Amino acid sequence: MLETSARLLRLLSLLQARREWTGSQLATRLGVSARTIRNDVEKLRSLGYPVNAAPGASGGYHLGAGADLPPLLLDDEEAVAVAIGLRTAAGGAVDGIEETSVRALAKLEQVLPSRLRRRVNALQSQTVAVPYDQPAPVVNAEVLAAISLACRDHERLRFGYQSHGGEATSRSVEPYRLVRWGRRWYLVAWDLARADWRTFRVDRITSCHPVSARFMPRDLPDDDLAAYVARQVSVAPRRYQATFRLHASVEQMRARLPAAVGTLEEIDASTCLLRSGNDSLDELAVHIGMAGVDFEVLEPPELIDHVRTLAERYSRATRSGDAR
Repeated sequence: MLETSARLLRLLSLLQARREWTGSQLATRLGVSARTIRNDVEKLRSLGYPVNAAPGASGGYHLGAGADLPPLLLDDEEAVAVAIGLRTAAGGAVDGIEETSVRALAKLEQVLPSRLRRRVNALQSQTVAVPYDQPAPVVNAEVLAAISLACRDHERLRFGYQSHGGEATSRSVEPYRLVRWGRRWYLVAWDLARADWRTFRVDRITSCHPVSARFMPRDLPDDDLAAYVARQVSVAPRRYQATFRLHASVEQMRARLPAAVGTLEEIDASTCLLRSGNDSLDELAVHIGMAGVDFEVLEPPELIDHVRTLAERYSRATRSGDAR
């Protein structure tokens, strides 16, 4: 009986580790006959594990989704990774997921071997989190789940959306990818009314519903969607829209500046333009000061005056050193 039970656990581990196995592959890995594999699969099914089988020479076994969640079999590293992920999610910015994560973590830690529990607790107890300067925008967990399913199934979505300026609109889109950037979630989608790609902040999405209409996937606007979202966010409407002339090539500045700072345009081999938006003059001044090259502020006038004030302040700060 012990041998059979151990073999069932090993079979379950194999089925969870890979999408599909042939009967002969499983028999070889476990050192048993194909008939024993068929019998073991039936035993797993009786325990609630939905093991699906495809007939024929090219057929195989794979673990499907059932009506209930059967027990999962995790190795040591997987168990630690799940526990750490749940603890991180418990302090995250997805609305409603914190309490659920705490409950799931309590169940997992109850059955963790002591050696693994010590590893998880050591990481938790010896880690100090630096709080964000501003509270993270809260994302609705149900909205996030609805979007991810629509992206996977190529199903159109309709939702309410609040723009940066507070305007409420209704959008119909073909959703493609969710991008998590820092504390924010973004949806990259094809806006049907505007016939163009758009990037939406998920925390501004409300009343999200699939419309039961499938779509044929389009070519994505960029192979690197993280960089694409960063560029889109950098040119989104802000209180101040700034333009700088940088005395360096576009290639040099792309290596120095994150895509989120703004967009670059070539003037010549040694000069380029940087266009950047921000709600803060101080942040614009900090970003351009960290570029590490000579520059000129072309607009807006408020930023020109602000940088001039900062330059005078920095100049005064060095006079005492000159006197020595």
